[in-house]
Amino acid sequence: MPTTGLLGLLCRGCLSRAQSRPSRSFSSLPRKMTRWNSQESCNADAPQENPRVLITGEDDFQSVLISRNQYGPESVILSDIKKPPAHVYTSGPFVYADVLDYKHLRELIINNRITWLVHYSALLSAVGEANVALARKINITGLHNVLDLALENCLRLFVPSTIGAFGPSSPRDPAPDLCVQRPRTIYGVSKVHGELMGEYLHHKYGLDFRCLRYPGVISVNTPPGGGTTDYAVQIFHDALSTGHHECYLRPDTRLPMMHISDCHRATVEFMQTPECQLSLRTYNIAAMSFTPEELAQEIRKHLPHLKVTYNPDSVRQTIADSWPVRFDDSNARRDWGWAPAFGLEELVEDMLRCVRDKRTREGFPVS
Repeated sequence: MPTTGLLGLLCRGCLSRAQSRPSRSFSSLPRKMTRWNSQESCNADAPQENPRVLITGEDDFQSVLISRNQYGPESVILSDIKKPPAHVYTSGPFVYADVLDYKHLRELIINNRITWLVHYSALLSAVGEANVALARKINITGLHNVLDLALENCLRLFVPSTIGAFGPSSPRDPAPDLCVQRPRTIYGVSKVHGELMGEYLHHKYGLDFRCLRYPGVISVNTPPGGGTTDYAVQIFHDALSTGHHECYLRPDTRLPMMHISDCHRATVEFMQTPECQLSLRTYNIAAMSFTPEELAQEIRKHLPHLKVTYNPDSVRQTIADSWPVRFDDSNARRDWGWAPAFGLEELVEDMLRCVRDKRTREGFPVS
């Protein structure tokens, strides 16, 4: 049966569910698809059950612990293909899950009665350029798996996008929510693909798809992993260890950035927002914008000895030069009340404290 024959089906999760029928999904696999009813009460006093959340590929395990504190330790399941720190196991469920294994993901969702799916698994910008075939597989095929599963099981689906979804022909200062994008990395191309597929499935089948374009996210708990903005994490570790940081970007390369606490809070607030308040399915979120030299100068207010040298890497510099220098997040602020808590000064103070504490706990010297 073609997917167009399913347009009248309803799904429990908003109002009611009719029995779904076999179909061919958009990824041409023999799966079932259902039709959401997009009506949702905007009554803030209506009782809400805690969601049951499956997170794929989250590296910042501290944010998972925060979610578990909010929704209950058994309500948030972390999954990845690599072993997490020991404290993650004691804080709540962790399962092995490969986003390319559709059948296993389906079992996890059904067996654990998942209602929210948060899909972080992806290869980042610089790593993706070094292995395009793998990035295409994880970032696009894995995405199709979670889109199909969200449709089949009537899930609220969150897929983050990125500053990398923009390209050299995009408006750069600021970049609005809706504009020409045309990225030139496989990471960016896959994220634009995700934005458009999610929006398409929302309009065609009522999928509750939600997406935030993250700026560079700075966290003590996530080691640099091949992203173009990773210098803004590494510089804090270098400042407190050797006192010297070699930056792979020019000193005047301005990019939008955000503290992980703001990033996590924005995601949770966005996921909790009633659908009727959303005018878009993909929003920019912003907090601050700075250059490597501005970040170094703020750190020197606390560590005057910090030395920074610049040795631009051609791949990462080219990527950074194609990205916006600021985000316009006025729609997020208007529709669901987004507002950041951390500016550059607060970010530097918090990161220095957290990195110093982390190094002390792990037995490393602190300069």
